[in-house]
Amino acid sequence: MEWLLYVSAAIIAVAFAILVMYLILTLKAVTKTLDRVSNTVEGMEKQIDGISQESTALLHKTNRLADDIQGKSESLNGVFESAKELGDSLKTVNQSVRSVSHMVSQQANANTEQVAQAVKWGNVAMEMWSKWKAKRNSEEKAYTAETTKRKQEEE
Repeated sequence: MEWLLYVSAAIIAVAFAILVMYLILTLKAVTKTLDRVSNTVEGMEKQIDGISQESTALLHKTNRLADDIQGKSESLNGVFESAKELGDSLKTVNQSVRSVSHMVSQQANANTEQVAQAVKWGNVAMEMWSKWKAKRNSEEKAYTAETTKRKQEEE
C-alpha cells in the first residue's frame, strides 16, 4: 500500500507540474497581452499628446479669431451709429418738408381767390407780351424789307 502512496504522490507531482506548466503558459500569454496593451496605451498617450497640442493650438487660433471678430464688430458699431444718426436727420428733414408743404397748402387754400386773380393777370400780361413781340417782329421785317428794297434800288 505504500506503493499506492508513492503512485499517488507521483500523480499529484505530475498533476502539479502540468498545472504549473499551464500557469506558466497562461502567465506568458497574459504577459504578452499586457505588453501589447502597454504598447497600445503608450501609442494612445502619444496620440493624445498630439491631439492635446493640436487642440491647444486650435484653441489659441479660435481665441485670436474671436478677438479679431470682436474688434471688427466694435468698429462697425460706429458705422451703424452713423447710419442711425443719418436716418434720424433724414426723418427730421422729411418732417420739416411735410410741415412746409402743409403750410404752403394751407396758404394756397386761404389765398385761392388771390392766386386766381394773379393767374388771370399773368395770362393777360403774357398775351400783351406776345402781341407786342409779334408787332415788333412785323415792324422789324417791314424795316428789313424796306432796307433791302432801297439797297436793290441803289444798285
